[in-house]
Amino acid sequence: MGAAQSMRRLANHDVARRFRRGPVRLGVQVLFGLALALVMIALRSTVDLVSPTSGPFALVYPTVMLATLYGRWPAGVVAYSVSFIWAWYFVLPAPHSFEFVVATDPSRVVINGAAALVVLFFAEMFRRAVQTAIFERDSEIDRRILLQQELEHRTKNNFALVASLLEHQKQREVHQSVDQAIDQAITRIHSFARAYANLAESQGEGSAVAMQPYLEDVVEKVAIGMFSDNVTVSLEATPHVLPRQVAVAIGLFTNEALTNCAKYAFPDGRDGRVAVRFDAGEDGWALEIHDDGMGQLAAGQSGSSGIGTRLLNAFANQAEARYEMETGDAGVRVRLSNR
Repeated sequence: MGAAQSMRRLANHDVARRFRRGPVRLGVQVLFGLALALVMIALRSTVDLVSPTSGPFALVYPTVMLATLYGRWPAGVVAYSVSFIWAWYFVLPAPHSFEFVVATDPSRVVINGAAALVVLFFAEMFRRAVQTAIFERDSEIDRRILLQQELEHRTKNNFALVASLLEHQKQREVHQSVDQAIDQAITRIHSFARAYANLAESQGEGSAVAMQPYLEDVVEKVAIGMFSDNVTVSLEATPHVLPRQVAVAIGLFTNEALTNCAKYAFPDGRDGRVAVRFDAGEDGWALEIHDDGMGQLAAGQSGSSGIGTRLLNAFANQAEARYEMETGDAGVRVRLSNR
């Protein structure tokens, strides 16, 4: 990943980007092309100590290519002009002269000069193509971020609207059983909205979610909002990253399971503990929520309407995992796992 990022930064590098269009930018490009040409001259002079006059134009090509890629075509033209003319005058036989010694030298100069211009042209075309692709990619990322922010805003508003409509309907009802059903629906809507807000605030626009901080937010807010002070809620989570869709399902599952626990496991101010554990590795992940509350009785109450169970099953399907519940005198243990 580090090497790929380094290559992307290198491909997007432009020595004159920070300067506005005009003489200053052009001056920077000219100086960059000149600097590369001087580097080539130094290297070529070193080679001449061992093999004089051999391959006089060999180093012109990489010099022109690098100057054009990172300094645009003005730098490429400067690097081409200086390095090519220097190689012709100082390296090509006869040295320190523009005269030709070998009969084929004129054609060699023309061919190498034209080939270096071809390198300059295609390096500039490649640079522009890369810049265009990067600009289009960044524009698409910005567009998607904006759309996602708008979607999140609308989703939050929809949660609030549904809860408000249910509150209004509750005020018009005279049957206690209907009031209780509406209260349960309102509680779940607020729970979903809270879990969704946690994910949006903690993860931003990423397609992958770091589960440890995400579950910490979910558990902390549910514990503060729904459990009394005499119930201790703890979380143990291993650092792991999951796809956003799976993370949403796990967060909503955790939220619903804790909500049921808060409603049924500790009636009449009973003391207790709730332990949430998330474990993940190469073989998959597992979420476990265990309370030491009312056990069989609490499980029977939470499943009386069947809505809680159906929601937990739905979240398990979304996470592509299995949902299990164990009840007994020691409380209720809920497990969600893809192992």
